[in-house]
Formats: sequence, structure tokens, C-alpha cells
Amino acid sequence: MRLGDEGSGNFDDRTGQSGFGRGGGGGNLLGCLLPFVLSRFGIVGVLVLLVGYCALTSLGGGGILGGGSGAGPTASSASTLSAEDKRTLTSVLLSTEKVWGDIFQKNGKRYTPTTLVAYSNANQSGCGAAQAAMGPFYCPTDKEIYIDPQFFTELRSKFNAPGDFPQAYVIAHEVGHHIQDLEGRLDQAATAQARASRADGNAIQVGIELQADCYAGVWAANAKAPDGTPALEPGDVEEGMRAADAIGDDTLQKEMQGRVVPESFTHGSAAQRMAALRTGLQSGNPAACNFNAR
Repeated sequence: MRLGDEGSGNFDDRTGQSGFGRGGGGGNLLGCLLPFVLSRFGIVGVLVLLVGYCALTSLGGGGILGGGSGAGPTASSASTLSAEDKRTLTSVLLSTEKVWGDIFQKNGKRYTPTTLVAYSNANQSGCGAAQAAMGPFYCPTDKEIYIDPQFFTELRSKFNAPGDFPQAYVIAHEVGHHIQDLEGRLDQAATAQARASRADGNAIQVGIELQADCYAGVWAANAKAPDGTPALEPGDVEEGMRAADAIGDDTLQKEMQGRVVPESFTHGSAAQRMAALRTGLQSGNPAACNFNAR
């Protein structure tokens, strides 16, 4: 993608800092539960968890991975952020701010940007512990995105999804959750899931994740290079489809347990995730992203 070197100021570099220095409480119990619930039930599962957690006053997080994949960077010594990763994170974030700012303005609304937090291995979010093994996620409590940049290495090595567009897709997916939060869709989904059976609750979560994938495609379709031409380059779409295929619930379940259990899907199959991303890319319109969440 051709996004240029200019970056967003809504960025918090905590790489190189020790574990849980920043506040944002959820307590030790929540810190232990969050990675488990996030990896298996996604953002709406965490919302339900936090609604029932009386020590908290607001809701919490969600990520691009699901199905209990166990994916995410392996803990290592704290590291600082490379110039390349910082440019990627901040330039994509700035582009999402411009695109969603324009879309909101056309609909008579004002877009409030999210903040992207880069950390190493472990840190603290408004939703409790942020751990690299959780993968990137969005926390509605503080309305921030959390990512260990080492996840980009995982995209290339573990998920066989090299290139700059898969990295941008990951960030844009989490920004998609922020859009859902601003729209009130996350709260609506959490309320519905709290009353639903496990299977129906998973289906609600799949709808949320597919919409975030579609929103990522909407962003990419509208993203502009510094000269005003489309930011997408030849090969970007194919890179994105490979990434969406690699993080489908069925793909991850086959790798982790050797079998696929569709009723346990929380983020969508590879085919569903590819279709959602493609819908956003082809339409460029968030109105096309109304996936059924029961």
C-alpha cells in the first residue's frame, strides 16, 4: 500500500516497558480470564464477561483471532519499536482516521478516533491484562487498540501472510471494532449474547467479526496515497485474502486440533472472512457490511 510516511498522533508506544505498569483495572482474576475468553469467544464474549464483573464500571476488548488458536507472539525480552513497524502502525492509523472521518461526515456525524497502543509481551489495558498471546485486540473501556508488533512476524512466519496489506488489514479490523463501538453495535451484541445459547452466542460473535473484516475492506477501498490516488497496489488484495484465509476458524481448528467444529466458530470460516473482506473492498460502503448477528 502507498500510504506515505506521515503518521497519526493517536499512538502510544509502550514497547520496552515492563509488564503491567499502566493502570486500567480489572484485577488479577480478570487479567487471567481475559486471554482465555478473548481467544475463544472474541470481543462480545469479553463484553459479556465484563458486564458480569461487578468490580468494573465499563466494558472490554476483542481481537482478530479466534477459535482458541493460541496464536500470538511468544513472550520474549522486552523490545523497543522499530522505525518500520512504527511507520506501519501510525500511517495505517492515520489513513483510517481520514477515511472514517470522511464517511462519518457524509452521514452528518463526527468521528472520534481510537488510540493505538504498541507494547512488548504484556501490558495493561482498560479491559485488564494485555498479553501478546491474545493477538491484537480492541478495548471499548478505554477505546484503544492494543498490539504487540511482533505479531507482524507471526503473520509472515506462522500464518504465511507476508506483505504490508495483511498488517494493515489487522489494524483496520481492530479499528472496525472501534466503529462498531461508536455505533453502539458492540453493546447491542453483548446484550443479545447474554440471553443466547452458546451456539447462538457464537453466531452473534461471528457477525461482529465479519463486519469488522468488511469494515477493514471499506477502509482499504477508500484509502488514498499522498498524491490522492488509491493506496492499494497490485497484489494487495491477494495478500489480504491469504491472511483472511489463514485466520479463519476452520483453518485454525484444523491446525490446532485436526478437526473442524463449525458450531464453535467465533470469528468465521476462512471462506466467510475472505467474503467479508471482499465485500468491503468491492463496495467501499459500510452499509454493505450488515452481517446477520441474530
